[in-house]
Amino acid sequence: MKNARLQVGCFLLLLSALMAFSRTAGPPRSTPKKGLPAAGVPVADVTISKATLQDKIKGGWAGQLIGCTFGGPTEFKFNGTMMNDYQPIPWYDGYIKKTMLEIPGLYDDLYMDLTFVDVFEKKGLDAPVSEHANAFAKADYMLWHANQVGRYNILNGMKAPQSGHWLNNPHADDIDFQIEADFSGLMAPGMPNTAVQIGDPIGHIMNYGDGWYGGVYVGAMYSLAFVSKDVNYIVREGLKTVPAQSTFYQCIADVIKWHDQYPNDWKRTWLEVQRKWADEVGCPDGIFAPYNIDAKINSAYIVLGLLYGQGDYTKTMQISTRAGQDSDCNPSSAGGILGTMLGYDKIPAYWKQGLKEAEDIDFKYTAMSLNDVYSIGMKHALQVVERNGGKVTGDNVTIAVQTPKAVRLEQGFGGHFPIEKRGINKDLVDEYTATFDGVGFIVSGDCRPKAQTASYEYESKYAGQVEVYVDDKKVETATLPASFTRRRYDLTWKYQLAPGKHTLRLKLLNPDKDHTLRLRTLIVFGEKPILARY
Repeated sequence: MKNARLQVGCFLLLLSALMAFSRTAGPPRSTPKKGLPAAGVPVADVTISKATLQDKIKGGWAGQLIGCTFGGPTEFKFNGTMMNDYQPIPWYDGYIKKTMLEIPGLYDDLYMDLTFVDVFEKKGLDAPVSEHANAFAKADYMLWHANQVGRYNILNGMKAPQSGHWLNNPHADDIDFQIEADFSGLMAPGMPNTAVQIGDPIGHIMNYGDGWYGGVYVGAMYSLAFVSKDVNYIVREGLKTVPAQSTFYQCIADVIKWHDQYPNDWKRTWLEVQRKWADEVGCPDGIFAPYNIDAKINSAYIVLGLLYGQGDYTKTMQISTRAGQDSDCNPSSAGGILGTMLGYDKIPAYWKQGLKEAEDIDFKYTAMSLNDVYSIGMKHALQVVERNGGKVTGDNVTIAVQTPKAVRLEQGFGGHFPIEKRGINKDLVDEYTATFDGVGFIVSGDCRPKAQTASYEYESKYAGQVEVYVDDKKVETATLPASFTRRRYDLTWKYQLAPGKHTLRLKLLNPDKDHTLRLRTLIVFGEKPILARY
């Protein structure tokens, strides 16, 4: 009898465990649920009020503005180092409006987003990528890095996704789409796969591989922030949209792992990130320099702020900013994601001081203010909800929550490692010749009017024409506009050459007495990292 009772008891325990497992690990319930579960993990359908949805959309856009404004004074002033705790960062009533009026170019995080929002508004949610590419390429704003290369490619007849591919864009791994992908997640509440789908063709205008994954991940986290109250869940679940084989995924997975190991020491995790992931192999500006605009390391700083901030807006702002590098864009993304999770009304009053008086100011290069995008964003989000299995009934919105799925694998710059950065520092007046040993190269420099002394904002109709020869074979005739908005960010480059010694020759076809074509550096890539060559 004792054995029989024991067997029955074991059976009942096993049955109870199986039932509990089925409740937690089985398929999610399909019955709509009002609001969010206490743990912050959404069920299959989530129903929220329109007021709550609007509050979260406002929180997302306002959070971006707050983060960008706060981090603006420190942008790329702390490269390869943390910002000391005693370093003051200004914040006071009226600061947001003052910055918007006096330093409008700071807000590329927002006016770039608004370019794509405006196309969706004018051309509909099914607008082809060509509409976005043309609006982006022909806009009046100044661009840098992957954005400017993408713009140049589009203006010179190349289409997306080729315009963002690493063979056509040395900055393909840079942060650009990462700082512009907010719109995709804010349009797709609770639907990370839809957010990724919305952003995919747009992200490939200017990026590829890790550069694209930065936008994939940020968009997914925004989307999940609508339906979860748990920042840990948002960070971990959002990463499921990125292929585990990618270096981007591996970097962020490391940040999550180190946060688990050192939950009270963000600086220790920062040091681990720096030790393992700080090497730049794409962007010429960051090669053999502490400057790093690579998407994955800057995304690591976003995650650093979110995980160690644990829902506290001030801690999140401080950490994501004090991590350095692109320290306006990173708190902008972290602040936007957290603002979406908390909602506009729950962003602390300290961070919203002076915000109201700035919400009607149009962002430079646009005809759109924060108040405009609050309402347009709500309109687009409701449309996307209904297109993807949700319902809008009276004052309620039922979202068909999606389980994140990994996108396709892309990885740029494979088998290319910087091995030399050679100063040239001379004007091209006829020809320039150099020899190098490697599998690829980039020549940096610029074409501008001789009378121009400022670092940017120069305009001219002249464009230098340069024939580029590798081993006496012409690989291109490069058109180099002496216009800052139409410039070719890097003068010329070529990857995937046969390993070995090569001769590079540049020949200027149309020298002009009023313009200079400056050659600055020659970067050489080898098959292996420098240390592996010994």
